[in-house]
Amino acid sequence: MTNKPLNVLLLAGGVGGAKMAEGLQSNSNIVLTILGNIGDDDSFHGLWVSPDIDTMIYTLSEEINRKQGWGVREDDYKALSFLSKLGADTWMSLGDKDFGLHIYRTERLRRGDRASDITKDIAKAFGIEARIILPSDDIVQTKVLTDKGWLTFQEYFVKERCDPEVKEIKFEGLEVAKPTYEALDAISTADIILIAPSNPFVSISPILKIPGILEALKETSVKKLAVSPLINGKAVKGPAEKIMTSLGMQADAIGIASFYGDLIDTIIIDNVDSELSPKIRTLGIEVFCTDILMSNSSEKKRLAEEILFLAKNNNLPEGAER
Repeated sequence: MTNKPLNVLLLAGGVGGAKMAEGLQSNSNIVLTILGNIGDDDSFHGLWVSPDIDTMIYTLSEEINRKQGWGVREDDYKALSFLSKLGADTWMSLGDKDFGLHIYRTERLRRGDRASDITKDIAKAFGIEARIILPSDDIVQTKVLTDKGWLTFQEYFVKERCDPEVKEIKFEGLEVAKPTYEALDAISTADIILIAPSNPFVSISPILKIPGILEALKETSVKKLAVSPLINGKAVKGPAEKIMTSLGMQADAIGIASFYGDLIDTIIIDNVDSELSPKIRTLGIEVFCTDILMSNSSEKKRLAEEILFLAKNNNLPEGAER
């Protein structure tokens, strides 16, 4: 085994994805590339907002509001207050510092710059060493059919607080979307591919559904792993289990493994779900049981180290369950 750093590609969205990226970023033995979710992107007050990408940037640069899990720490909301005073709809909470980033992104998009280049420059300005790349430079938006009709994901997630029952999910813009060369290159050159404990339907699917992405992932022969976003049938954060139940799926680690199917070789689940391991193995997927909660920095680092050990050695660290 050489000492050459491993190229690790992380498919990630939401808070769970950002936590996993934090744990991996601390490891000096890898080169980390993060393929982020653009399905949440939307326009607010004339500005283009990329919630999952921005959460990743704020998290890895230590600018994140830790209490919320999103937004910028020590931010003010004076601009939003003025917009509300003027009669604007302000259900999407955007802080003043946050507005600055959205103004910058929107201005460059209007100049015709690629979204990928803008994201690269933002990450560099925030001092992030990991590469944050996009699956497409085209607009692909997650839409959710509920008992209130079709909603954008932010309308469902923020405005409606995930209350309406989900009947269907679609991704608008796929018919014209093209994968970025950065995404295809990252897939073809990765030594390890890891799917973060993100919502598979609204954080990972918008990545996989971009034409050419899933095919490229299936073509590569490197180790492909996923971390379950569910612990004891419940999401640590977000509506994953609620969406699975609404769509008639099994809301547990078995359901997650079934969703990814032959895309992955191994799934990492929590110790409390270890009894599900035999059923998951019948799907042809290996199982690694450990503590996946990542409630603090040391737990994020420990989980990342265990996953890397598993991927490199094809077995488990001493003391871990199987």
